[in-house]
Amino acid sequence: MSLSIAISNAMSGLGASSRGTEVVSTNIANKSVAGYARRELAVSSSALGGVTIDGVRRMVSAGLLADDRLAQAASAHSGAIASFHGGIETALQTEDEVGSIGSLVAGLGTALAAATSDPASDTRLAQVADAAGALAKRVNDVAQVIQDARTGADKAIAGDVETLNTTLERVAALNRQITVVTARGEDASALMDSRQAAIDQIAKIVPVQEVARENGRVALFTTGGTTLLDGSTSARIGFSAASIVTPDMTLANGALSGLSIDGRSLGAADMGQFAGGSLAAQFQVRDELAPAYQAQVDAFAADLYARFADPAVDPTLAVGEAGLFTDGQGSLQGTLGLANRLSLNRLADPSAGGEAWRLRAGLNATAAGSAGDSSLLLRLGTALSENRAPASAVLSGSAGNVLNFAANLASAAASQRVRAETVSFQDQSHAEGIRTALLAQGVDEDTEMSTLLALEKAYGANAKVFQIANDMLDQILGLR
Repeated sequence: MSLSIAISNAMSGLGASSRGTEVVSTNIANKSVAGYARRELAVSSSALGGVTIDGVRRMVSAGLLADDRLAQAASAHSGAIASFHGGIETALQTEDEVGSIGSLVAGLGTALAAATSDPASDTRLAQVADAAGALAKRVNDVAQVIQDARTGADKAIAGDVETLNTTLERVAALNRQITVVTARGEDASALMDSRQAAIDQIAKIVPVQEVARENGRVALFTTGGTTLLDGSTSARIGFSAASIVTPDMTLANGALSGLSIDGRSLGAADMGQFAGGSLAAQFQVRDELAPAYQAQVDAFAADLYARFADPAVDPTLAVGEAGLFTDGQGSLQGTLGLANRLSLNRLADPSAGGEAWRLRAGLNATAAGSAGDSSLLLRLGTALSENRAPASAVLSGSAGNVLNFAANLASAAASQRVRAETVSFQDQSHAEGIRTALLAQGVDEDTEMSTLLALEKAYGANAKVFQIANDMLDQILGLR
């Protein structure tokens, strides 16, 4: 009986060594596979002697994995914000860059000064019109960049929501598969690898917390407490993208979509449940950051409009009538979106059929008047350069001229970009540090080879025990 037990023990040892070798070889083969978690054979002592294989464990630190997901979400969020601010800064440029709003304001001032010194020159008057038109066009271009950013953010939200729904469904399906495989007593590690990779993808969009459930399943909750998955089916996130986002469209007035969960619309207060991650960043761009820039550029356009629509500057204008700059070729209809609609008055635009002499005689003048009269041109130059209270406090907290306000726009964007990039760099560095620590728990070839050598020795020892016990048994049987 003792020899039989010895042989049985040796056989169990051989089986454990063989299975351990299989696990090591799998680890080495998958060393470079993204999302692969190192396996380790779980064994225990049998009550009847020998060794029992309890299964294969995935060696992943749950705490480190949770930290990694939160860090990846924060990095995705701050990265999107920094990218947005960088795009706005590029559009606004600095005052000394060719084609910037500041340089075009300076160019208009130079053209007005030149025309004032020679008001009879049609060429110089035309240069004033060209400079004013170029300035209005540049303001339009900046406003369009802001509008495109909002539209892009809206589409990015739609993309994130689609990815979120698809990936949640995949996690739910993997949950079901893992439950079945585990119930059959088979190794579900490969399925768990796939599930971990899917959850990692979700975590970049919305920071999530993973909670273990029975039979190998997991539940997912946002850090704000919203249930995304708990059971056999996942929540369904709803969102309706707009084809284009204009300055007047907001979440508050219902023109833009918010999120819904299983058909239940989320209010503004509920959106905090999705804070962090790329999804929240795109909502922030669409509903907060871009509208703030829009308000600043609109205020700049309103200041520019008002300076030249003053009858004290051009006596041919009626009160409330547009001057050198118009609101879509009309009088001011409102500040919101004015930067998109600002245009040179076609009455003074030769390229649109107007007459440049109106810059000298007045926009509504009935005749060209005296060719040597520079008084209106002088007042136009003064209107551009004199310090005035801004049209809105979002433009500046103190009085200034148009060039000052243009510089304020550029410097504000640069400051926002620097702050956003600082946060993004910190979040990215933090995420990389945690990811490095997480990867350090992965497959290490030296460790695996050491384990393999130990398994080889154990296999040889068990084989020797088996051989000796078997020989002893043969000797006993040979006595008959």
